[in-house]
Amino acid sequence: MNLIWLQFIGTTFGVAQVLLARKNNVHNYLFGIISVLVSIWVLYESKLYADILLHLYYLVMSIYGWFYWKFGRKKQAAPISWSSIMEHVKALAIVAGCFALMSWWLAFHTNSDVPFWDAAVSAFAWSGMWLMAKRKMENWIYLNVSNAIAIPLLLYKELYIYAGLTVFLFAVGTSGYLKWRKIIQNEKREIYAEA
Repeated sequence: MNLIWLQFIGTTFGVAQVLLARKNNVHNYLFGIISVLVSIWVLYESKLYADILLHLYYLVMSIYGWFYWKFGRKKQAAPISWSSIMEHVKALAIVAGCFALMSWWLAFHTNSDVPFWDAAVSAFAWSGMWLMAKRKMENWIYLNVSNAIAIPLLLYKELYIYAGLTVFLFAVGTSGYLKWRKIIQNEKREIYAEA
């Protein structure tokens, strides 16, 4: 099966995943897992090694996120919430640490021709996925920074279908942020109405 068909398959499952995430549907993770597994092969063939590691991380975080969304910490669904100051610090630390490690590894230990671009995409996505698994609003911001960097990188690598998917993901990320913000506002109104 050539890379174009694999990109179509991965993209189809990826689109379903983000649309379900936008709707705050826990089953988004099941579609995400299939998309990740297909994408790993495409990325390997394209020598985007940091993205492969990122997708392995997505796989782990998808499993974690599915359980966290479904059961939370107290055996009930975790609510959407804003990040605390400590969570912001952790998210930025993930970006900085991931970028430094990935840049070094890609530049000196692989045949990557885009080590810093690849590392930047991964760094923001790692942080965004961590925030998504914790059901934090800011996940959409970090993921969209990653998407904004990824689009020209994927075009450069001639992965046009994945570039198109990433443009779509950027739009859904913006829409998801607005939708989740509305969900939080509606939940606050319900709490005040009950009080």
